[in-house]
Amino acid sequence: MTKETTTGKAPSLKTMTKSSVWDCQENDIFRMLETGEKDAELRENLRHYASIIRSAFTIEEIKDDNLLREKYAKQGYKVGAIKLGEDNKVVWAIKKRPIQRVTDLSYENIRHITAAKLLEVIDRNFGGGWDSLSQSIQDIIESGFDISTTTLPKDRLHKKGGMYEKKVEDGYDVLEIEKGSWVEAIFAKLKPETIKPHVKYNETKGLDDDEDEDADLPEDDYNKPDEDDIEIEEPDDDEINENNYRTTFDITDDPDEDAESLSDYIADE
Repeated sequence: MTKETTTGKAPSLKTMTKSSVWDCQENDIFRMLETGEKDAELRENLRHYASIIRSAFTIEEIKDDNLLREKYAKQGYKVGAIKLGEDNKVVWAIKKRPIQRVTDLSYENIRHITAAKLLEVIDRNFGGGWDSLSQSIQDIIESGFDISTTTLPKDRLHKKGGMYEKKVEDGYDVLEIEKGSWVEAIFAKLKPETIKPHVKYNETKGLDDDEDEDADLPEDDYNKPDEDDIEIEEPDDDEINENNYRTTFDITDDPDEDAESLSDYIADE
């Protein structure tokens, strides 16, 4: 079973994505559509929102007929009417797409199932174990779960103080697949969500990080000349005196230099 929405904030069509839609149930979808009936922008973009909903739900447009409503309801669908205007109404039958096979897994839904559900799905894959999964499926699973495996003789798998015991104590779910006198154990644990730092541009300060506005930015040496390009005229040792000796030097821009100024570069972009 997929996880229910755990956040206190109710989902909406405008904020819904092909990932977050997996947190919704059929009643959530009809509630959002009902709210959108009064929003002209939502009505005009219903095709777009329907595409997002279809990534996690099966949608059937049916006739407004009681017998058809009952038929779809018996198949696990939720049926409801959607207004597209004052005099335009359609009836939708909606049902959450089940995740039963490894081919049902995707980057959008992988974080919306439990570790126990994941292992149940893997177990249905002909009992072949972790290596029987394609690399693409393994990549999807590992984007949302920490996975580790071990294959040991039956009498050694549950050895006290061994990997099995430590993983279970650390919160991992485990699937055991018998392979003759040996057993493959697949351990799975949902990865914690990571929040990527958001970088914004401040007109007075330049680039700022939301987490730390005083964070040091790397030095901009875009316009600094390379050391090899600096020519220093070395005076004759006999001619050095207090009048001509200096520790600074002038750099004259090369008119044939390909590099432009940073401001010109940004403007061109």
